Amino acid sequence: MARRYFLAIVLTILVIVGTPMLFPTAPKSVTTTLVDSTSVTQPAVGTPTVGTPTVGAPSGPIAGPTAAPATMGTDSLISPVVAATVDTTVVQTPKAIYRFSDLGASLVSAEMVEYRALNRPGNVELAPPGAPLLGYRLVVPGDTIPLAQTVFTATRSAGAGGAAVVRYDGTLRGRAAASVPVTITYTFSPDSFLMRVAGTVGGVTGPAFLLVDLPSGIQSSEADSLEDQTHLAYAFKPEQSGAVGVPFSKLDPGERRFEEGPITWAAAKSKYFLVGVLTPEGSPAFSEMSITGGARTAKLPSTAHATLVRRVDGGSFGFEVYAGPQEWERLVALGRDFENSNPYGGWFQGVVQPFSTIVMRTLLWMHRTFDLSYGWVLVIFGVAVRIVLWPLNQNAMRSQMRTQRIQPEIQAVQQRYKSDPPRAQAEIMKVYKEHGMSPFSPIAGCLPMLIPMPVFFALFFVFQNTIEFRGVPFLWLTDISLKDPFYILPVVVAITAFALSWIGMRGMPPNPQTKIISYAIPAMMLFFFINVASGLNLYYGVQNLASLPQQWLIARERVKKAT
Repeated sequence: MARRYFLAIVLTILVIVGTPMLFPTAPKSVTTTLVDSTSVTQPAVGTPTVGTPTVGAPSGPIAGPTAAPATMGTDSLISPVVAATVDTTVVQTPKAIYRFSDLGASLVSAEMVEYRALNRPGNVELAPPGAPLLGYRLVVPGDTIPLAQTVFTATRSAGAGGAAVVRYDGTLRGRAAASVPVTITYTFSPDSFLMRVAGTVGGVTGPAFLLVDLPSGIQSSEADSLEDQTHLAYAFKPEQSGAVGVPFSKLDPGERRFEEGPITWAAAKSKYFLVGVLTPEGSPAFSEMSITGGARTAKLPSTAHATLVRRVDGGSFGFEVYAGPQEWERLVALGRDFENSNPYGGWFQGVVQPFSTIVMRTLLWMHRTFDLSYGWVLVIFGVAVRIVLWPLNQNAMRSQMRTQRIQPEIQAVQQRYKSDPPRAQAEIMKVYKEHGMSPFSPIAGCLPMLIPMPVFFALFFVFQNTIEFRGVPFLWLTDISLKDPFYILPVVVAITAFALSWIGMRGMPPNPQTKIISYAIPAMMLFFFINVASGLNLYYGVQNLASLPQQWLIARERVKKAT
């Protein structure tokens, strides 16, 4: 689907570039509640339902300067099957409800209080069915010990500013180490989706590493679950370069990638939500990351596995966990380029990402300033872009008119000196000079027509992951982030595109190729817009409507001068 969209975008650019050359154209109180834990009985096995998935575990030594022992194989993940009563500790904040299992001290659930699921009753739940959101393994000399085979003891308390604190204490027992005391403490930021994780490891001599297993997927809560599944991906940020995205669809089953560090953060994400693990500012980054493709039961993959490697320095470690929505301003506030957890644009990321930032800031500012729904914000934004570009478009269209008027003279010169190309070139330059133009005037006249394109591309990618548009109704649309269920807006885009072409041909000599293009452009628009977000259709349709008056005025001017 993405390839078809990309092909349509490229074809649209070519047509849009060629078309003008043929014819003109107030703060609330915050409370944090610790809910009493509940008890559930479940087997504590090597791959428990609340433990760490072992499919994506590294099967060899970790690459990089901080290489761990080569005993990090999957064999060491096997533990005896024992029956255990496992408690689940529930922490409720104004934003989310988090659940932790005593088995492995792992995060097993994150429920978004402010976001309703659109495909089932209840709130959005991030954890995939039967799998945790985070799991841990400890690498010590001679052994790899999954924390999921140990039942920890939870202690709840209140920290500074009323922040909830949950501390887990346990003793790991591996093959090489008789006992390893481990403490993991979660501290929750009030009115936020961020939690800080700190831990200690005792009784280990030699290098030790903590392996943090990211979610194997994010449970879909969208009306179009299949479309949401296409957005499943991992993203990570190398310390010295930009963010990188790895869609699940690009990973073959069992395919393994190793990403060398240092890595600032990594995240598992769906269309609108993510679970990210971040290095605290000023702390050493993660050593490396491994990503493994999951088994496929359908055409689109629903699972994959990723593991971050954290060196345990001086018997302690720490990092931050963000489990929540992809709210742009919230991610920006976290810093560390975390707002780029959706690396837009692929090869064009360096161009599209800055425009996406500008567009997002503008839309959010308009939404807050005018207190309007995002549907009306897009309408105003579309009209505003055309008004701002009116003078540039006016000059460009008149430049094209001048180019069209001198075409007969240029053709006559070419015919007269067809046997003497150097003389023909000199005479053509003389014609341009007499009219105060240059051979580059036609190209320069087209450039203003291309200015709206980066904004369009930015919106195309912004609509893919911007949760601010999720579930926003407008007129007959129930959700501007989804396609128009009645296909009204794609038809409007196609009709207005044809109207622009038809008006643009007024006053021009009959040309069969121009006539064919006037039908091809609307067809291409319909093909591209029929399945994209209705909000993007709305913006582009408004753009076309706002362009009609200027196109009409230029057409009248052309007819008058031709007469």
